[in-house]
Amino acid sequence: MDTLLNTAIEAARNAGALLKEGFRSQFSVSSKTQYHDLVTEYDLRAEAIIMEHIRATFPMHAILTEESGHHETNSDITWVIDPLDGTVNFAHGVPLFCISIAAISNNEILVGVIYSPMTDELFTAEQGKGAYCNGNPIKVTDITTLTKSFLVTGFPYSVSDNPGHCIEHFSHLVSMGIPIRRLGSAALDLAYVASGRFDGFWEVLLQPWDMAAGSLIVREAGGIVIDYHGKQLNMKASSSIIAGNSILAHEILIELQKVDHVYQSGEFHE
Repeated sequence: MDTLLNTAIEAARNAGALLKEGFRSQFSVSSKTQYHDLVTEYDLRAEAIIMEHIRATFPMHAILTEESGHHETNSDITWVIDPLDGTVNFAHGVPLFCISIAAISNNEILVGVIYSPMTDELFTAEQGKGAYCNGNPIKVTDITTLTKSFLVTGFPYSVSDNPGHCIEHFSHLVSMGIPIRRLGSAALDLAYVASGRFDGFWEVLLQPWDMAAGSLIVREAGGIVIDYHGKQLNMKASSSIIAGNSILAHEILIELQKVDHVYQSGEFHE
């Protein structure tokens, strides 16, 4: 498995060098499904670098990427890649973005790497071997009281449609007096939870490439990652997500479900 991890690290660093070089330069930007759902030429170039590096070592492995989709093979191993998580930040000159790479087999995440090129921070994990930032062990916090926690969240591009009552979820938690941040990169959110910078994270709708590497890093840092039903995530589909230590993650889940219950029971009033 070391070869998997080393390959992911090398690919992430190579792509990171490109992104750092391109940051705040002149480049093309276009929208995908919605106005703020952006893709830049650096998303595509970074993806090509990562795929080329992986294929040089593992030519038969399958690959799933944000930009070009699923490259299927007969292999049991699939690489799940976000070449630039935080594209909106990158496109606006905000230095909060990263590369996220994971290798998965049968919904089990074998290795996960998140690289933040602007801070030169490399978050890594191998299944059963702990989580690290630049080679130093990291772990989630032991904060178990929700009102004493420091949380991070994100919103989907379709936030105006309010999927899963995500606006009310946010409003409910922030009204409890909890300090909450929104960085614009779910992979970094998960890496920061794993390293104890945030106590917990939730988001209504993420794709596999947003959460695969970060999910393993959180778990290997002593935390848990669950969906809004308290179940394990399916790394082959989009999902809601909650991350943190086991007690705090379930505290977040309880509060989100309180909001959902109000809507399901018809008790909500404008």
